[in-house]
Amino acid sequence: MSYNNPTTGSGSRTARGRFEFGRTHVVRPKGKHQATIVWLHGLGDKGSSWSQLLETLPLPNIKWICPTAPSRPVALFGGFPCTAWFDMGDISEDAPDDMEGLDASAAHVANLLSTEPADIKLGVGGFSMGAATALYSATCRALGQYGNGNPYPVNLSAIVGLSGWLPCSRTLKNRMEGSHEAARYAASLPILLCHGSGDDVVAHKHGEKSAQTLSAAGFRNLMFRTYNGLGHYTIPEETDEVCAWLTASLGLEGSRSY
Repeated sequence: MSYNNPTTGSGSRTARGRFEFGRTHVVRPKGKHQATIVWLHGLGDKGSSWSQLLETLPLPNIKWICPTAPSRPVALFGGFPCTAWFDMGDISEDAPDDMEGLDASAAHVANLLSTEPADIKLGVGGFSMGAATALYSATCRALGQYGNGNPYPVNLSAIVGLSGWLPCSRTLKNRMEGSHEAARYAASLPILLCHGSGDDVVAHKHGEKSAQTLSAAGFRNLMFRTYNGLGHYTIPEETDEVCAWLTASLGLEGSRSY
């Protein structure tokens, strides 16, 4: 199953009036509910594409929530509208970040997780632009606030990013250095990043640089996996690794250990 470009949308209090999120698909746990993960699709995709795949994974203790990004004009496509978690042009460190869109989507994710029971571990994952939004959510949690200064309301126990990149990478280290609490949280947050060496949409170097930036900023519980020859899609070898990693990182019952 292959998925298009990167993805991520818009919709906090300011953006919600302009960009409405689409349908949310939920995959309920087949066993004892121990964790809930919001999974974010890529640019131009929808939540149902991933819910169908996630439903097949041997992770009976996880509830998956797969929202659909708003449809909005995207600079990368010359302003043509498609589902996107935020606006974006080229993927590079010098490209401007759509802070309003990033905050809106991170807030939407946090809102989806905020009603889960207190004893359930929470996580965020995604593909491409969805992975970028998951990583942005991780930095918001570590810093305790969104880019706009509003407090980040939920605790995260795992982050997974496939074929993605880190938004706001230029300023992360400086922002992290100002807070002992942020450094303490970042050091303990498990993050799994996977990227194909043959990715011609989000180049492998962007994933690798994102992992280096996160590590340098204090996110030390991070694994970066390269899949030789893999393009901008996922394969069973990768999803098997995600399953094993989540089982170990979240202490899930009923599956093999990592």
